Amino acid sequence: MLPNPTLDQLQVFLTVAESGSFSAASRALNRAQSVISYTIANLEAQLEMPLFERSGSRQPKLTDAGRVMLEDARRIVTDLQVMRARVKGLKTGLEAEVAVAISVMVPTNATVDVLAEFRDRFPLVSLRLDTGELGTMLELVTSGKSTIGIGGVLKQDDALAIERIGYSFMMPVAAPTHPLARLGRPLSLADVREEVQLVVTDASNLTKGKDFNVLSYKIWHVSDIATKHQLIRGGLGWGGLPASLIMEDLQKGRLVPLALDAYDQRENPIYAVRKLDNPPGPAAAWMIEAFRSRLSRCPKQADFNAAIEMFHPEDRQLAAE
Repeated sequence: MLPNPTLDQLQVFLTVAESGSFSAASRALNRAQSVISYTIANLEAQLEMPLFERSGSRQPKLTDAGRVMLEDARRIVTDLQVMRARVKGLKTGLEAEVAVAISVMVPTNATVDVLAEFRDRFPLVSLRLDTGELGTMLELVTSGKSTIGIGGVLKQDDALAIERIGYSFMMPVAAPTHPLARLGRPLSLADVREEVQLVVTDASNLTKGKDFNVLSYKIWHVSDIATKHQLIRGGLGWGGLPASLIMEDLQKGRLVPLALDAYDQRENPIYAVRKLDNPPGPAAAWMIEAFRSRLSRCPKQADFNAAIEMFHPEDRQLAAE
């Protein structure tokens, strides 16, 4: 078996290739030029191929094989540097991974903004992201699969630290071609009873047997918000969707809000949740604060409705009559 190149050999090889000469490499590494030449010769012998063309030029020139090996050497040295940085982070308490569960009620743009900054601030910390409906986030945190959770809370638990960091709300909507949207007036329970309502079925056990804002007699159950969103846009039924998810649809007229007093549109708190016996490390703690800061800037319901009215003032006025 051929001996493997050492890290020192690869670093010398990189220095020679990048500095352009053996003498420059010796100065950069503070080693005798003869040592640099000997190290490269040993590396070439181990690889059984020349890395530099030495004849006819005072400066070493990479061979075709040398150019290929250069990329491999850079990758190996970079990987080692990443490993060293990760070890340094672990010694100072920085997590190797943050596992976060985020409810679909959390505005998507807030999640994207926070995770983009997280990537830049903690490039060596791995991320595991789970999203889900209703009780899924809470189950993931309670089971220990997620370090922190961001979303609504269906029940209190003495084993959990629960801190309010924002709010969200659901809005009943339908496609503009839907019969409810065409009524052009405030809706009563009688109006919606016989129309298909799309409802998300939660995968967790925390909401088993519970219904939220279910008003119709005709129910279509779907597994996730994304499917519900697409079916409502397709005119297959009506239902409530997170307001932050449908802003663009409302602005462009792909969906219209339904004036339905029976549908609970209260602002629902969004919490940061973690197990008491599993305090967050620096990266997870930063993420909680980042979500708090970002969610505090989300528009309140009155502001949201005012923004929608700017695009469809005649529809909003008619619905309020």
